[in-house]
Formats: sequence, structure tokens, C-alpha cells
Amino acid sequence: MSSEEKAQSQRELGIWMSTALVVGNMIASGVFLLPASLAVFGGISIFGWLFTTTGAVLLAMVFSTLSRMVPKAGGPYVYTRHGFGDFAGFIVAWGYWISILAGNAAIAVALAGYLGVFWPAVSHTPSLAALTAISVVWILTYVNSAGIRNVGYIQVVTTVLKLLPLILIAIVGFFHFNLSHFHPFNLSSSSSFSAITATATLTLWAFLGLESATIPADNVKEPQKTIPRATILGTLIAAVIYILATVAVMGIVAPSDLAKSTAPFSDAATSIWNTGAGYAVAVGAVISCFGALNGWILLQGQIPLATARDRLFPAIFGKVSRRGTPTSGLVISSLLVTVLISVNYTKGLVELFTFIILLAALTSLLPYIFCAMSELLLFMRNRDQFSKPKLVRASVVAILAFLYSLWAVAGAGQETVYWGFLLILAGFPVYVWIKWQNRDHFERREG
Repeated sequence: MSSEEKAQSQRELGIWMSTALVVGNMIASGVFLLPASLAVFGGISIFGWLFTTTGAVLLAMVFSTLSRMVPKAGGPYVYTRHGFGDFAGFIVAWGYWISILAGNAAIAVALAGYLGVFWPAVSHTPSLAALTAISVVWILTYVNSAGIRNVGYIQVVTTVLKLLPLILIAIVGFFHFNLSHFHPFNLSSSSSFSAITATATLTLWAFLGLESATIPADNVKEPQKTIPRATILGTLIAAVIYILATVAVMGIVAPSDLAKSTAPFSDAATSIWNTGAGYAVAVGAVISCFGALNGWILLQGQIPLATARDRLFPAIFGKVSRRGTPTSGLVISSLLVTVLISVNYTKGLVELFTFIILLAALTSLLPYIFCAMSELLLFMRNRDQFSKPKLVRASVVAILAFLYSLWAVAGAGQETVYWGFLLILAGFPVYVWIKWQNRDHFERREG
């Protein structure tokens, strides 16, 4: 192997690292709190999980197909641009990048909150919580700058460690199961349909990030094989663990207690074993946040990098170090995450986390909508290259994924949609400025 080939192999992610990126980015702080959010609905929330899982698998199938049709780095951005052109590609990249920054701020804040279990001052002192969150962001920014292979190793280790407490609760919990906790099956005052819709909207947040393996495609080994497999496999692994673990917790902790819990998995572990087990699960939650933040910081540099290469983002985001990492983009993005945490830390951990994560989730749905329609459009353009059954199958999947994403946007709530829409509109003048800065390039291309 030549030195150049060896250097390239050090920058590549294989099937397990790519799958760990998908699973690790999906399983963050949300799953550790979801049982409490779902407790007010009762056992009917299981159907919400199943409905959301179906939607997530449809979206995973869309991204798997697109990764084969458009084998380039950039994920949702490059697929949208390929289907709809520069402007749509930019808007998706802009919204997705903003959602990553907001999500990273939220995950860092959540990590600081979980550390408060062991270091109470963090939970009671907003400035200390903000400083802790910011410190973790910059530690992982350094790790990402050192090379994508390092990110892959950390992602594999943290994903395994974060899955252990969830799997343990899921297995052992069924030996401490109380069926009376599921009676009545629908605890809410809403109809069964409304309850399922509400729980499906809540559980959607747990699946954001299923497209993670598509974004660093240039750094993935045999991307046309690895990315589709990692995307589907990662989504299914997360779905099975989510459902089993949540049902187990609901069977261990009474609904009235679960609805008031700020650490449902820790409470379940304490109920089965002792207080020490609850602390062990809290450690798992910290590791979960750390691993997710590691993976999302990788993406906060990769999305602007792919967009800048097409001259639709400032050129500084397109610069890479000798290790092949977009160091400038990572640093700028982490500076913005730092500002976001700093100017909002007085709100308190829970309020800050809730507001930011809702915006992050909404702006993540926009790329899903565009990508579903991009797949449909690309199949229509190249319909002569595909058999009729494959064309029909792909079209049905794309349309169902689009409808699911549209429904999820509607379920996010009016206030969240309002702020998310304003956030997207804020990107319009940025697009005009970048187009003007690169007018000679685009005029030559169009000419």
C-alpha cells in the first residue's frame, strides 16, 4: 500500500463506523427523556412508536436510494441540489446547518444537565452549566479537527456504551413488568387517533439523524454499498432498542411517577436494583450525549464543506487541513454554537433545551421533504433506465416519505413552524450575497 493510499484509508469510515454514526447521532439525550413525555398517553404510545418507525424506515429507504444515484458528499444538500438546482440546495443546506448548530447547543446543554447528577452545582448555576457545555463542544471540535478516523473510533465506542444501559433495561425490565401500568391503554383524554398522532410526533425527534452516513460520503469506504446498508441498519437498530426500552420502562415505573420523572431510565434502574444502578444509567446518558455531540460536530463541518465546494457557501468553509478535515468550518460553527449557548444560558437548562431542540427538529424536516421529492424527480427524469416495477416502488416510497414528513411538520405546532419559517427566510439574503460574490463563476457555467 502506497503512502497516499494509506493516508486515504485513515480518512475512511467502514460499515461499522458508518452505522455507529447513524445510531450514535440518533440516540442522544431525547430517548432518555421520552418515556416521561409519553407517560401521559399510556400504552397507546407504542403505536406512536410503530408509526414513526415506519416513517423513519421510509426516509431511510429514500436516503439509501439517493446515495446510490448521487454518490457525492453532502447528503440532503447535494441530493436536493441535484434534483431542484442551486437555490433549493442552498436553502436545504442553510436550514440543515442551522438545525445542526441548534441541536449541538441543545445536546451540549443536556450533557451538562446529566452531569448535574454527579456535580449538583452545574444544575443550579446557569453560568457553570453554560461553561461546561461550551467546554465539551470545543474538546470535540478538536477531536474532529484531528481527523475523521478519530471521530469514527469515538463513535463506535460511545455508541456501544450508550446502548448497554438501554439494552439492559429492555431485557431485565420485562422480568419486573407490571401490566396494570398499561390499563387503561389510552390515559389521555384525547381520541385514540389523536393520541397516536401526538405520540408519533414526540417520538419523531428520536429518529432525526438517520441520514448521517450520507453526509461524509467522500470519507466512506465503498460509499455506494456502505451508506445504504449503514442507513437502513442503523435506523432499524435504533428503532428496536427505542421501542423495547421504552415499553420496559413504562412497565416498571407507574404512569403517575413516570410523568413526573426527569430521569426515567435511572428511576427504572433504581427500582430494579438500587441507587447505584440509577447513577450508572446517568453515566450512560452522559456518554450518549457525548457520542451524539461528537457525530453532529462532524456534520457541522461537512455540510458547509460540500456547499462551499459548489460556491454556494463562503469559501472559508471549503478549506480542508492536511488531514482532510474542514477545520475552519468546524471552528466557525463551534463559535456560533458557543454564542447560542452563552446568550441563552440564563433561561435555565430545561427551557433552553426544549426551545432549541424544537427548532432543530423542524429545520431538519425540510431536507427530508426536499429529498423525498428529489428522489421522485430523479426517477422521472431517468425513467428509461429503470424497470416499471422499480419505478413504481421507488415512487410509492418517495410519496409516502414526503407525506409522512409533511404530517410531521404540521404536528410540530404553530409556534415552532413560525420560528422555523423565519429562520429559513433569513438565509435568502445570504444566498443573494454569495451568488453576487461568485457571479463570474455562475455566469460562465450558465453560458
